This record gives sequence, structure tokens and C-alpha cells, in this order.
Amino acid sequence: MSPYVADPVYLNGQFLPLAEAGISPLDRGFLYGDGVYELIPVYSRRAFRIDEHLNRLAATLAGIKLANPLDQAGWKAVVEKLIADAPWDDQSIYLQVTRGADNKRDHAFPTTPVPATAFAFAGPLVTTPPDVRARGVSAISVADQRWARCDLKVISLLANVLARQQAVEDGCAEALLIRDGWLKEGAASNIFVVKNGVLLAPPKTQLMLPGITYDIILELAESRGLPLEIREIHETELRSADEVWMTSSTKEVLAITQIDGQPVGNGQPGPVGEQMWQWYQDFKQSVMRKG
Repeated sequence: MSPYVADPVYLNGQFLPLAEAGISPLDRGFLYGDGVYELIPVYSRRAFRIDEHLNRLAATLAGIKLANPLDQAGWKAVVEKLIADAPWDDQSIYLQVTRGADNKRDHAFPTTPVPATAFAFAGPLVTTPPDVRARGVSAISVADQRWARCDLKVISLLANVLARQQAVEDGCAEALLIRDGWLKEGAASNIFVVKNGVLLAPPKTQLMLPGITYDIILELAESRGLPLEIREIHETELRSADEVWMTSSTKEVLAITQIDGQPVGNGQPGPVGEQMWQWYQDFKQSVMRKG
């Protein structure tokens, strides 16, 4: 076990120590990034919205024409065992499926079917420290150079990795992906904008990965009466926003207070974001931790 991965892990029907888990170097996930993944947050040892996560996994597998190696009940059994054996109450369950290992390197799918590689593990769910949340974080904007099916949660994330690394090298927490002048998302988060008290959210299209946390933010806004517009957000609106947030299961609701060295609004976390963060915490305690 490492500080970030609990033993046992799951690999192709077996639970075993991470140090004993191995795959073929001819695995197509290793050679091509030919596979998918899913991340399920766990609160008080309860997987949150596991059906929605597994449905997204199934949709992504269908999107790349890869048969799901387990049914819903099978995946749930894997997740439940990983949760039970891990030392943390709040966890992050990682699932990955690749097209498996052929006996050669060929871009086309194996002509003779090979078993998919299914891998899963539990790690700690680490959220933003209070001092970071209180001051917000900085971001950069970058050209979105990803492919045209960003709605599929695939493991070939090199464009995201390079964008995020550029942010890190610039001392920032996130890279905001701009395509043809329109905000899509962050390298590893969804992005929301507030202008004149109205919450703006990019729509779910093939150019954005719809997060489960994204859905929660929309639900909270609608249930609490926060004005909401789901529409394309132009780069000029991003740069003139009163507030900008990044959201994910680990970041929850985190204010971006500076973009490309310029302050967002007054350069401090804004009141709408603070209210949404509190609504999110209330929801976490009343819903997420109770299954």
C-alpha cells in the first residue's frame, strides 16, 4: 500500500496487493491510451451516485466500441470491497478499462477478440485546504487542443496533462480551455461564471466532459432559486466576470480569483461562490454521507 493507493487493488477479477499487480506491455491502454476511466467519490464509506458514475462509464465504453467487462452489479461489488478494505472514510475510487493486450502492435482493434483489462483501486479523497479556499486560486487560459469527443472519459489525456503542466509551471492551479473563443472547461475541472448575480454554465456538448459535481451545482442552483443560464460562454464574458469557479469532486467549489495575471472581480472569492460552497457542504452532510 502507498499513501495514495490502498491494498488490495482489483485487476481482472482478482484482488491483490498493488506491488503484485501487473499488465502486459502490449496492453492497448499502454500503447495507445485505448481505454476509459471513472472516478467515484466516497463519503463516510458510501459511494456517491454510483449508478450515475457507472452509467457514464458504460456510455464511454460504448462510445469507443469496447464491451463492458462487468455489469452494474459486478462493478458495485468491486467498489464495495475496495471501500471496505481501504483505511479512509472519504475515498476516491478509480476504475479503468482498456481494450486489453494483443500479440502485436496494430492501430486497428484486435482481429481475434482479447479480454479487456479492468483495473480499480481506492485512494484518499483530499479536498481543498481551508486557507487555499479562503483566498482562491489562479488560473491561466490556453487554447483547447483536445480532440472532438471531450464528452468521453477516456484515458488518453495528453492535451489535458500538457495544459495542466503549463498552469503548474506558471504557478497556477488550473488551465481554462478556450476553443474558438468559447470557454469549455478546465484541464481537470468544470468551470462556472457569475455575472450580475447570474450563474453561467457551459452546456453539455461533445466538447466538454460533464462532471457529476457539475450536475450537483446545477441542481443546487435550481432548487435554491439562484438565477441560472446554461449556454455557451464567450472568452470576453470569462474575463469580465464577477466570479469564476472551478468544480470537481475534490475541488468541490473553488474560486478562481486571477486569470492570466488579472484579477477576477475584486480579486477575492465572491459571495455567490461562498453561498454555493455552503449549499454544497450542507448537501454533502445531508445526502452524500447517507448514500
